[in-house]
Order: sequence, then C-alpha cells, then structure tokens
Amino acid sequence: MEEIDPGWCPVWDTGWQRCFRLVQNLLQDGGVLPVVVGKVIVQGEDLGRWVAAQRHGWEQLLPAQQWLLENVLGIEPAEEAERPVKRTQDTMWALNLRAAQQYHTREGHLRVPRKHVEHLEGGVAVGRQNGAEEPVTVRLGTWLDNVRKRADRLTEQRRADLNHLGMRW
Repeated sequence: MEEIDPGWCPVWDTGWQRCFRLVQNLLQDGGVLPVVVGKVIVQGEDLGRWVAAQRHGWEQLLPAQQWLLENVLGIEPAEEAERPVKRTQDTMWALNLRAAQQYHTREGHLRVPRKHVEHLEGGVAVGRQNGAEEPVTVRLGTWLDNVRKRADRLTEQRRADLNHLGMRW
C-alpha cells in the first residue's frame, strides 16, 4: 500500500480518503478548490459537496484529517455564520405544514402519494447573516404517513390544522 499511496490510513473511511485524493489531484492539475455543490463531479464524486461536508463537520474529523485539509488542500472550518441553523420540532412542523398547505392549494386535496416530494415556493429564511432564503424540499408523502401513525400524540391545534386541509386519518 505504501507504494500506491503513502498517505493511506486503514483506520479512516475509504470514501473520505478517495475524495481527499481526488481534490488533491484536481488542485495539483491546476484546478481550484470546489466550493459549489454539484459543479465539480470527478469519478462520480461531488467534490464541492465533499468540501462543504468537511468544512461543516470539522469537529467530527480527527486532528490528522483537519491538518491535511488545512495544510494540503487549504480547506478551513466553516465560520459560525455559515453553519446551518438547527431547526426545532416546531419549526420543522411549520415547514411541513406549509408544504401541505401549498400542495392542498395547488391540488385541491391532501391525498398525497407516499413518495411525493414538495418543493416549497419562495424558499425558507435560513438564519444566516445575510438572511438569504434557500429552496426547501419536503418529503410530504412520507411526513403525512408518519403523522397518521402518530395521530394520537398530536396537539389539538396540529390536528385541526391538518383537518382544515382535508387530512385522511
């Protein structure tokens, strides 16, 4: 193994090491560090997504991995303002309910196929410094199925909100 890749570490995830080498090769070949998700795909790997995951998951990396990212690839941890805001259960409920309302307005009913995905129009404000809105995709069919299974634990208000949309229990 030493001859093939002197930096190989059998303890680390092979996918991590593969993406590390792909980014390293890209930079050595004169490319720039990929920072946009979906823009640089090499051998089936979305390198922009991988770089973003390293920056946002910095605390979960081993010190040696952090060192390699900083000193070999020039990747730094994400600033606090860049990190996505964790959504509370109430926030997630409101987001899913908004998707259900959008579907109901468009279709006139709430008989949503289990695999249906709803793309929220107008996006959602994401607590970042610039207050930008980002598009959000909600797995509405799955959410409604899960809500039906937990109907006995819903508050009266949540049940009423869904009943207003014609929820089939």
